[in-house]
Amino acid sequence: MPELLVERHEHVEVWTLNREAARNAISRALLRELSDNLARVDGDRQVRAVVITGSGDRAFCAGADLRERQTMSEDEVRAFLRELRALFRGFEKSDRVFVAAINGAALGGGAELALACDLRVCRAEAVLGLTEVSLGIIPGGGGTQRLARLVGPGRAKDLVLTARRLRADEAYRFGLVNRLAEAISARDEAFQLAESIAKHAPIALACAKHAIDEGLGLTLDEGLDVEHLHYERTLASQDRLEGLAAFLEKRPPLYRGE
Repeated sequence: MPELLVERHEHVEVWTLNREAARNAISRALLRELSDNLARVDGDRQVRAVVITGSGDRAFCAGADLRERQTMSEDEVRAFLRELRALFRGFEKSDRVFVAAINGAALGGGAELALACDLRVCRAEAVLGLTEVSLGIIPGGGGTQRLARLVGPGRAKDLVLTARRLRADEAYRFGLVNRLAEAISARDEAFQLAESIAKHAPIALACAKHAIDEGLGLTLDEGLDVEHLHYERTLASQDRLEGLAAFLEKRPPLYRGE
């Protein structure tokens, strides 16, 4: 049975971590499936956004599979961590927009998975936490770095050093999640968000995403230079001409990512 279920809905895919009995923990097999599908969508211009969620309603992802971890040597743990870090960095470097639909607990590596996505939608009853220090380690999938950039070093230290679990409403107030799903499921809310993104020009989406990410930590002048480089890429695209034509002709644009 596949550990990752993939559904295609026009320009949006939904990836469901399919390990409900293990609280959707990341095994080596699941990590390979995620990496393989990332490579696939990176080569598919029809895919513009990906929603990642967990099966069931208990957990989005409980982190690494600790039962499997017990059987691994230190070198195997290091190799797993390298692959995990490469996967999460791959989400950020991808031209696709990734949306985490946090349907339940997102702990440890599960919280890091959500942090590596571009946007996060959270079920009102869910909790998030980087709980690694309680297990004698630290977040190793980028959690210390991404969390601090998102919510600031003070709040990041509060969460990481205490290993406390953050309620969804707190996570929203902190800016850790973008939207709370209250009237509908996290998956449905995230899918609607992904659809609202995927209707736009894919080259423009990618350039906007990368301009924001690459400008972090730069001076304003350096960031403006980064923005200009990405704007130039959109300027040369057929999608820009299609957008202008559609506007003048009062019709929906037909973007092709060219």
